Amino acid sequence: MSEPRPRSAAADPLAEDDAALLARAVVALQRHAEPLREVGALFTDAGHELYLVGGSVRDALLGRLGVDLDFTTDAHPEAVQRILRPWADGMWDTGIDFGTVGAARQGHRVEITTFRADTYDRVSRNPQVRFGERLDDDLIRRDFTVNAMAVRIDPAAPGGIGEFVDPLNGLAALRARTLDTPSAPEVSFGDDPLRMLRAARFVSQLGFTVAPRVRAAIEQMAPELGRITAERIAAELDKLLLGADPVAGIDLMVETGMGEQVLPEIGAMRMAIDEHHQHKDVYQHSLTVLRQAIDLEAGEPDLVLRWAALLHDIGKPATRRHEEGGGVSFHHHEVVGAKMARKRMRALKYSKQMVDDVSQLVYLHLRFHGYGDGRWTDSAVRRYVTDAGPLLSRLHRLVRADCTTRNKRRAARLQANYDDLEQRIAELAAKEDLARVRPDLDGNEIMQLLGIPAGPQVGRAWNFLKELRMERGPLDRDEAEAELLKWWNAEGGSTV
Repeated sequence: MSEPRPRSAAADPLAEDDAALLARAVVALQRHAEPLREVGALFTDAGHELYLVGGSVRDALLGRLGVDLDFTTDAHPEAVQRILRPWADGMWDTGIDFGTVGAARQGHRVEITTFRADTYDRVSRNPQVRFGERLDDDLIRRDFTVNAMAVRIDPAAPGGIGEFVDPLNGLAALRARTLDTPSAPEVSFGDDPLRMLRAARFVSQLGFTVAPRVRAAIEQMAPELGRITAERIAAELDKLLLGADPVAGIDLMVETGMGEQVLPEIGAMRMAIDEHHQHKDVYQHSLTVLRQAIDLEAGEPDLVLRWAALLHDIGKPATRRHEEGGGVSFHHHEVVGAKMARKRMRALKYSKQMVDDVSQLVYLHLRFHGYGDGRWTDSAVRRYVTDAGPLLSRLHRLVRADCTTRNKRRAARLQANYDDLEQRIAELAAKEDLARVRPDLDGNEIMQLLGIPAGPQVGRAWNFLKELRMERGPLDRDEAEAELLKWWNAEGGSTV
């Protein structure tokens, strides 16, 4: 199990007592006082109850509440639409089959769901929707107790904030940083297996751990994730990777058997020994690279970089070879890994762009190690930049993150070599357009000079000029035409 990152007590809201946590939530909710009072008054006037619920209450207690607010009510969806229509600038009903109506006004987004008391068919994760009549019935059907707290919206109360409702001791679980289920975990996960993967996501996002009974149920029921669509799996994996500590979430996923169901290539890396012998296995090395890549991010979390960091060495188990003298090699693991990354991400129904970007970074991550002590030609530098294309800045971060040796001298040498490579890229870029290395003649000019129509011959000529441009840099027009004619004659062509 990976070691958790240390917490700063001063920045930890859960170091406070219950009264202080509730006070923190009130402060967070007061920033939304206007929509809370307005929407609360609409439902009160219509004779209905309205509660802030779920992640919104949890995040208010943690001091991380955003602009999206989730509510539950005894009003049925059609009534919710009638109540909200005079208030909302816009409304949507994409979740109305499950009792959810969404609306937005002046930058605030609300989703309001009718009390639910669903039953499940235990074949898919789709519930047989049944509306409930009591808040308690709604709360007990939720995934975890930290998401089963509510705040009554009372327009007559300060800021529209009424009583705090916690029948399942969610606040205590929050204080303990524990994910537990409102009902028996076997029942909860049997109803919706995606909740198991959601536990790993919350471990990453919130820094919580799972209760022992929850972990035991996940270990037993992980194969049930086979009932979940690839798209829903991918959405949870993305949220996990974008969390504050994705390594903790990945560890839970792998150690409980969930990883074998949704991302088996990650757990398989535990069987490979890293060639530098500085980590227990390639799995731990990859988690370290992920952490270091996150530390190198500029601004917002970079999902493509994080996926590439996690998957960059997945080709090692398939390419492991024991050499004479006790050594281990992983020749061409970047080529095999890129193919494996592409196959897995396609199976998870990622976009073509996402698949291409992640697999290309996996493919390129090892190329820098041929740089040595700055012995690359300008041509090799151009190819490195051209092959990376718009991924170059991510490739820089991935390669730097991939340095996990504990040998300080070797680590310093690797970083100095990469500093040198980046400096050479900058120097070449100052002389020529490295971001768009193209032949010095375009297709029309090639056809005119050679007297040939559009077709495969033009493509071959264009590729020759592209390779020439890579090798020698920009040529003036006369030189480019002379080289093209020399190549054309050598190929047996003739001009007209």
